[in-house]
Amino acid sequence: MNEQTSTYDEVVRGRRSIRGYLDKPVPRELIEEILGLAMRSPTSMNTQPWHFHVITGEPLDRIRKGNTENILAGVPDSREFRRGEPFAGVHRERQIEVAKQLFGAMGIERDDKEGRQDWVLRGFRQFDAPVCAIVAYDRELSGSDDTAFDCGAVTTALVNAAWSRGLGCVINSQGIMQSPVVREHANIPDDQVIMKAVAMGWPDPDFPANAVYSNRKPLEETVRFVGFED
Repeated sequence: MNEQTSTYDEVVRGRRSIRGYLDKPVPRELIEEILGLAMRSPTSMNTQPWHFHVITGEPLDRIRKGNTENILAGVPDSREFRRGEPFAGVHRERQIEVAKQLFGAMGIERDDKEGRQDWVLRGFRQFDAPVCAIVAYDRELSGSDDTAFDCGAVTTALVNAAWSRGLGCVINSQGIMQSPVVREHANIPDDQVIMKAVAMGWPDPDFPANAVYSNRKPLEETVRFVGFED
């Protein structure tokens, strides 16, 4: 990435003006309402392992800057939630497919290195959204698969509740890849594990990527019905 841009300020002065969110604040009261709905999500034996750190303004800008500067400097990924192996086979094909959809909508050609770099950096900037919710869970439950399932469920509920109130969301891992940056500026305690970031804001209807709907596997490839009559 250093071939294209070398500082956060260059990124801000460059393509960041092309935003996916309206320049409109999100009221704290609305976020509290959305989180209240989301936290009715099912949870294993009512453990409720989740925590939300909701960030805006200057602290969020410091996270954007720290994330971007680290990735441009080649600082290794330090995310805390288990990542697994890189995608391969059909899962990699689906990843490439949605990237092609997004690049096509945004008019980013295959040889447009600057445009492709900017698209990647959006994730580290929390997609330039006015609000970011960091999802974390209690470290003492790290060995439980139920904990990850519960956090995934409450995050999905958060996104659905936000959409029902007109807000757009992006669940992403890039925003928490540089976890020391996020932990410092969001003041996340050490007894919590940082899992995901959710960018939140009022979606810009004129932003081309906001009109993209990713393809889904057909039902017949996904679902088996057992014991039903034909």
